[in-house]
Amino acid sequence: MRKGRIARTTSETDILVELDLDGTGTYDVSTGIGFLDHMIEQFARHSAIDLVCKVKGDLHVDQHHTTEDSAIAIGQAITQALGDKRGITRYGSAYSPMDETLARVALDISGRPWLVWKAEFTQPRLGEMDTELFEHWFQSIAQAAGITLHIELLYGQNNHHIIEGIFKGFARAMRGAVALDAVKADAVPSTKGILGG
Repeated sequence: MRKGRIARTTSETDILVELDLDGTGTYDVSTGIGFLDHMIEQFARHSAIDLVCKVKGDLHVDQHHTTEDSAIAIGQAITQALGDKRGITRYGSAYSPMDETLARVALDISGRPWLVWKAEFTQPRLGEMDTELFEHWFQSIAQAAGITLHIELLYGQNNHHIIEGIFKGFARAMRGAVALDAVKADAVPSTKGILGG
């Protein structure tokens, strides 16, 4: 089974993440930030990755550490679950419509982290969450999981729809990328023979 488990404690956060890449999208998420919980739940459901994400963070300071560290821990668990990445499809992409909004996400589990972010918000908060932290969440997960990640809002107006469309697009792209390739099940999908570096 392709599973990952990260227990990570710092002076800023205490985190437990458990995931199964071959799951059905069940989730148990509690970060202390309601809107972030909602987005991580969307990621689990639409990626079909079973996910536990429990965070106790220094929310009395602000939301930055909780947001960043949740993404780092999920990314590390993905890396752990993938192992040498043998047999994975590697690439994934999705168009994600949500009412008036359309987002496009393309990614490569390359081992070379990179984020291209082309999305903006017209309000500073959604629920109690600072909208500037969404880009940082994706930067952190891309770094920790070694993902080349391109996210683009093609159009949209409602800020909730924009970020939910992005998270669902990321989930669907990840679902395709971590899937096992029936044709190349025993091969690392790279002419180098390894991914990363």
